[in-house]
Amino acid sequence: MITLNDITADIDPTTQAELVRTAVFPSSVDVNLAVAQEIAQLIKDRNATGKVCVLGLATGSTPVGVYDELVRMHKEEGLSFANVVTFNLDEYYPMQPDELQSYNRFMAEHLFDHVDIPKENVNIPDGTVPPEKVHAYCRAYEKKIDEMGGIDIQLLGIGRTGHIGFNEPGSGVKSVTRLITLDKITRLDAASDFFAEENVPRRAITMGVGSIFKARRVILIAFGEHKAPIVKRSVEGDVSPTIPATFLQQHPNAQFMLDKAAACELTRFKAPWLVGPMQWNEKAIRSAVIWLSQHLEKPILKLTEEDYNEAGLQDLLADHGPAYDININVFRTMQRTITGWPGGKPESARKEGDPVLSRDRIFPKKVIIFSPHPDDDVISMGGTLIRLADHGHDVHVAYQTSGSIAVFDDDVLRFADFARECNAVFNIETKATESLEEHIEQYISNKQPGQVDSAQIQQLKGLIRRGEARAGVRACGVPASENCHFLDMPFYETGRVRKKPLSQEDIDIIVKLLREIQPQQVYAAGDLSDPHGTHRVCLSAITQALDVVKHDDWYSDCDVWLYRGAWQEWEPENIEMAVPLSPQEILRKRNAIFKHESQKDRALFPGTDEREFWQRAEDRNRNTARIYDLLGLPEYEGIEAFVKWDGKIY
Repeated sequence: MITLNDITADIDPTTQAELVRTAVFPSSVDVNLAVAQEIAQLIKDRNATGKVCVLGLATGSTPVGVYDELVRMHKEEGLSFANVVTFNLDEYYPMQPDELQSYNRFMAEHLFDHVDIPKENVNIPDGTVPPEKVHAYCRAYEKKIDEMGGIDIQLLGIGRTGHIGFNEPGSGVKSVTRLITLDKITRLDAASDFFAEENVPRRAITMGVGSIFKARRVILIAFGEHKAPIVKRSVEGDVSPTIPATFLQQHPNAQFMLDKAAACELTRFKAPWLVGPMQWNEKAIRSAVIWLSQHLEKPILKLTEEDYNEAGLQDLLADHGPAYDININVFRTMQRTITGWPGGKPESARKEGDPVLSRDRIFPKKVIIFSPHPDDDVISMGGTLIRLADHGHDVHVAYQTSGSIAVFDDDVLRFADFARECNAVFNIETKATESLEEHIEQYISNKQPGQVDSAQIQQLKGLIRRGEARAGVRACGVPASENCHFLDMPFYETGRVRKKPLSQEDIDIIVKLLREIQPQQVYAAGDLSDPHGTHRVCLSAITQALDVVKHDDWYSDCDVWLYRGAWQEWEPENIEMAVPLSPQEILRKRNAIFKHESQKDRALFPGTDEREFWQRAEDRNRNTARIYDLLGLPEYEGIEAFVKWDGKIY
């Protein structure tokens, strides 16, 4: 006889809110390996029996790691793609196959040109089909999939609207391959690839939800905190055509494969006490109490035992109560995160009874602030930068990339005009200068959307951003001529949104600077939701460099803090240092951001947030201060938040 225990034995109670199978991995690297290994095993099994393996493939930044691993397996382990047939999900329309943004070109560069797949086995929607023939072409594409026996494994990403493929909100579960109009958010997300939203095609050819549903196995991959909200709605929300990814809940063999960041909003991570028994450590208690305070909109110290019980936190109360003791402990923990002395407090400023914290040991300090782009320093932690400089610390700012691709062509023409006028005023006339001015004007007047700039124009755009960066740190009180370091890391300098892989040369540049300065504090961007991926690569370079220098004598006195920038903020339960900002400091920070004139009013790559960067920064700082206020802590004009690096290599 089957008992209830037999039925529930293999069910993880913490996943009870999830309506589709979901696997969470420590990092994107682990996801890529798991997916690539599953695909490789299927290919090997089919090769052993002489059968064809049919793969449905996706484009975009998400599956690149999977393709890299498959290429490695082909080159190092002999994995053969000779018996593989592929069908890609989508393509922009219209789109020439050799254009930079073409998914035909993407797949060739990342997979097909590096493995032994026969060209005739590759199927990608054709963005050159005449409009009157698109409907017939789509039917033929669908028919060819059926003739091959259907797709064995379909790989998917997910858009912020919940689209899979280019199946935008409103797509039906029975939709098939067709020409569709892209959603505005989808076009905004693609704007960086096309160097402005107005250059993004308004239409695309995509396999339908029904086409995807015919696959025998569906794997959806998602990485990063910016995907977490839509992942939660897709995994735990109701099935709805407004979020096409929710249809996967009804597929018999679909699975979401996520890194921890993309899974962070799922109930088992956001509020695990709601779905299963808890091991109540200090961090879990802090998270639960802050969650309860925000949920009830009550200050921490006003939470009652009834509040805990009614919210399902009876076991916390039973194990660690009474409520007042829990409240006061969490309140004091949050209170200790607040400091007006981010670089430590000098002995002269300490009052009797003040605790001597680890960051007080050395004063003043040598500080390095790593800025992925030339404005992330002032946008993300400009107030703290000002405070460090005002307190007399030796502050260095290291700009990891030139940021050259984010400069409008009009700015280049404006600076070329300025140079011409300077030459005239100071009677400086050289053929080299005249030749450069002529090149700039001719190149830009004939430039196509998304075309890579010439080396000279890339260099000039980089110089524009260098000048703005120096002006920004001067406004913060940092001597720009001595303490600005422009690293121009090679991975970035492609002139394209798509970058080169991180290399040892990139890491060595960071190592050299660290050993030269020997800092007691390092600040780095932990904002991994940067839509262009540059922050993630820059952080990886820093953590790998820190792993190299960790045995140096000076490193034992070094603390590493992670800030977040224009894209997101640290959750209150994770904040370990909160630097309050006065109204005057917020104005000084704003002025420093304004020095980045090429990014003012309208940035070339603003993401989907239409606010200017200074507005995002101030709103973020004020919102963090508001959260502290609502928790019952002191009320400030703004707060910049930091988390101590955990020592992991990203």
